[in-house]
Amino acid sequence: MKLIKLDAIDSTNDFLKGLASKQVLENFTVVTAENQTKGKGQMGAIWDSEPSKNLIMSVLIADFVTDVNRLFDINIVVSVTIIQALEDFNIPELSIKWPNDIMSYNKKIGGILIENSIKSDGSINSIVGLGLNVNQINFENLPKASSLAVICKTTFDKENILLKIIEKLEQNIQLWIQNSDLFWSEYSNRLFKKGIPMPFEGQNQQNFMGIIKGVSPVGKLEILLEDDSVSEFDIKEIQMLY
Repeated sequence: MKLIKLDAIDSTNDFLKGLASKQVLENFTVVTAENQTKGKGQMGAIWDSEPSKNLIMSVLIADFVTDVNRLFDINIVVSVTIIQALEDFNIPELSIKWPNDIMSYNKKIGGILIENSIKSDGSINSIVGLGLNVNQINFENLPKASSLAVICKTTFDKENILLKIIEKLEQNIQLWIQNSDLFWSEYSNRLFKKGIPMPFEGQNQQNFMGIIKGVSPVGKLEILLEDDSVSEFDIKEIQMLY
C-alpha cells in the first residue's frame, strides 16, 4: 500500500483520479487529507467535514470490476469491508443504508463515493472515496449524523482505522474471487431497516409504505409494496423517511 498524506485538498477522489490519469499507480494507493474543501457524496451531494477530526480517504482499486454490468459489485465489497473493519473497533449496531451509507443505530457515520473509469483497453479502475466521522463532536444542523467518538464516548486513532480498512479490503478482494455470494449475502443482511415496514418518498414527492427486501444484481433497491408487488428503485428515485 502506498499512502499519500495531504494537509488540505479540494477532493481526495479528484486528486487520486488525476494522479492515476498521469502515471501507473500501485493498486490500493491511498490518499488521505486532514481537510477537504469540496467533498462529494452520491449524485453530487456535498460531504462536509470538520478539519482534522475525521477520516477522509480515497483508494485506487484496479481491475476488480471486469464487467460494466457488474459495477455494483465494488459497492458490495467496500461497504461490507468497512462494516467489518469498524466491528474490530467495537462500533455498535452497524448497518448499510442503501446504497452505501454507513450507519450506527439510526445515525449516519460514514459515506462512500465510488467513481469508475474504463480505460482504453477495456479494464476498469475504481476510485473509492470514504468520509468517516471519527472524532467530530458537533453536528449542529445535521440531526441524522454522528461519529464514532459520540457513539462510543471516546476518541479514536484515525490512522489505525485507515490501516484496518485497507488490510481488510485487500483480504476481501481475494476472498471475493473464491466466493462473491458471501459478500452479497452479508450486504443484504446488513441493510438498514431491511424487513421493517417503512415510509418512503418517491418521485414527485409521493409518499408510500414499503418493506426493503434486498438489492438487485445491478444495485437497485428491491421494495415490497402494499399490493404485494416488488418494485426496484435506482439512486435518487426514492428516499427512506426515518
